[in-house]
Amino acid sequence: MTAVVFIHGTGVREPGFSKLAGRVGAGLTSLRDGLRIVPYYWGGPHGAVLAADGASLPPGPGATARGPAAFEGGPAVVERAAHAGEDTTDEWAARYADPYAELALAAAGGGTGAERPPGTVPPEQGLRGRLLALAAQGDAAAAELGDGLSRAAGDLAAHPLLGPAADALEPGDLAVVAARALTARVVAGALDSDSPLVPGGDIRDAVVARLAAALGAPDAGTERGVRSLVLRVAGSAASRAAVRRRRALTEAAHPAAADILRYLSRGEAVRADLRTLVAGLRPPVALVGHSLGGIIALDTLISAPLPQVRLLVTVGSQAPFLYESGSLPTLEHPAPLPPHVPDWLNLYDRRDLLSYLGEGLFPGRVTDTAVDSRQPFPAAHSAYWTNPAVFRHIVERLP
Repeated sequence: MTAVVFIHGTGVREPGFSKLAGRVGAGLTSLRDGLRIVPYYWGGPHGAVLAADGASLPPGPGATARGPAAFEGGPAVVERAAHAGEDTTDEWAARYADPYAELALAAAGGGTGAERPPGTVPPEQGLRGRLLALAAQGDAAAAELGDGLSRAAGDLAAHPLLGPAADALEPGDLAVVAARALTARVVAGALDSDSPLVPGGDIRDAVVARLAAALGAPDAGTERGVRSLVLRVAGSAASRAAVRRRRALTEAAHPAAADILRYLSRGEAVRADLRTLVAGLRPPVALVGHSLGGIIALDTLISAPLPQVRLLVTVGSQAPFLYESGSLPTLEHPAPLPPHVPDWLNLYDRRDLLSYLGEGLFPGRVTDTAVDSRQPFPAAHSAYWTNPAVFRHIVERLP
C-alpha cells in the first residue's frame, strides 16, 4: 500500500487543514484504491504566530469607495456578445476585487433613471424575490465555493445598485450579472479569509451557470453572456485589492508570509518531524507538498536519505526559485541534487506567480508539468486541489 504524505503550504491552520487534507485525500483515492493518505500538519506546532498580539503591525489603510463614483472612464456601456473559449481571468480578478463592479457599471450606463408611473412593477422585483429565496436555501447552491452564498444573496437583494442595473439590462442578462456578483463575493470571501481551498475556473463557471438559471436566466445564459467593461477597471480594482492586503503582501504580517520567514530561519524542527513521520511508514512513500510544503519536502529529502520515499511531488512550489537564488536552506546553487533524492514531479500553473520550474536547474531529475485552474493570481495558488488534472498527474506517477 502506497503511503502519500500531504504537506500543506503557508498560512494553513485548523480547521482549514483538515478540510484541505480531506479534499486532497478524496481526489487521490477516487482515482486509485488502496492509498494511505498521511497528513503532515506542521502549521500548528511550527507555524508563525505574532507573539505580541500584532504590536509590530502598522494600522491598515482606509476603506475605498464603491459604486459608480469609484470607476473612471465615464458612463459604462454593457456590450452583449458570445465569447466562447475566451480567457476571462482578468475580468474575474476585477470581480474578486469588487464583486459589485458590473452592477455599478451597468447602473452608470442605465440612462437618467426617470421616475416610474404609479403602480409600475420595478424591473428588479422578480430578481430580488429569487435572491431572497436563494438566501433562504443556505449555501448549498454553491457548496463548491465554500461558505457565504446565503449572506451574499441576501445582501445583493437589498443592494441599491440592483434597481439602476435592472433599468439598463434585460432580465436574463441581469440574472447573469447577479450570478457572477454572487460567485465573486463568495470566492473573494474565501481569499480574504485565506482559505486553503479555492475553486478552479471550471467549477466557478459551473456555479455561475447554476445560479444564473436559479435567478431567471434563459438556457445557456452565461454562455450567451453579458460582457461588461469590467476590464477597464481591472487594473485599478486589482490595485485597491493589493492595498487592502498590503500588510500581508509586503510586511510579513500575515501568517502565510511569516511562515516562510520562520521556516527559512528555523526550519530544522519542521524537517525533523517530517523525517520521524516518514520513518514510521512502510514503503513505498510519496511526499506531496503544496507551496512551502514542497520546499519542506525537498529540503528534508536533500538533508538525509529517506529510502522509503520513492516520489516527490511539489505543487505550486517556490523550491526551484529558492535554490536558484541561493536561499534554499539545504542546497546552494550550483550544487547538484543529491543522488538519493527520488523521482520529482513539479506541478505549476502559469498564472500562479508563486510556482516555479525545476527542469532547467536539475536536468533529468525533475519533470515540470503545467496545469491550468483558469483562475487569476492569487486564487490560482490555492486552486490546485479543485483541479482534477492535478490528481491525475499525481496518481499516474505514484509508486
